[in-house]
Amino acid sequence: MLFESPINLNLKDAEVTYYPNFININEADNHFSSLLDQIDWKQDTITVYGKTYLQPRLTAFYATNKNNYKYSNIVMQPNIFEGVLLDIKNKIETELKIKFTSCLANLYRDGNDSNGWHADNEKELGENPIIASVSLGVERVFHMKHKTDKTLKTKLILQHGSLLLMQGETQTNWLHHIPKTKRNIGKRINLTFRIIA
Repeated sequence: MLFESPINLNLKDAEVTYYPNFININEADNHFSSLLDQIDWKQDTITVYGKTYLQPRLTAFYATNKNNYKYSNIVMQPNIFEGVLLDIKNKIETELKIKFTSCLANLYRDGNDSNGWHADNEKELGENPIIASVSLGVERVFHMKHKTDKTLKTKLILQHGSLLLMQGETQTNWLHHIPKTKRNIGKRINLTFRIIA
């Protein structure tokens, strides 16, 4: 069972639910340490508006099939789910009653690592993709803004052990990002579970 009641963000043109304490603190601590060591983290180059540079975070991709994942001219080859990552996947699927095929793992090493404004709307994810995002480690601020109504924006702190579920027309109508921060902070692992047919 979930440890706290889910929080519906009540956003226009979106379905976003936040589970602050999806994984209890002791498990979250252990999962963070294990994933930090076990995942083969890589830093890819990314091309945006014709310019290529090192992505400001480390990543890895996992899947139950052999389908690649492509975004921003990066093609990621899947690793096999196992160990702690498989345990987290099973917990999410049990609680949400949704089966996921893949996971994009991100490691934010410090406040200089970030993720620019984007929507998880790649063709492979299909129409109205479901994204289940688990946060482990240092808290970071997650920003969202509506694509057409500039008055609509929100932010929330993604806590250690939390889950953010984005579904419905969220990716069609909203953008999100994790900005840099000048604060002296430690590492954060983000696991974004997806369905790639």
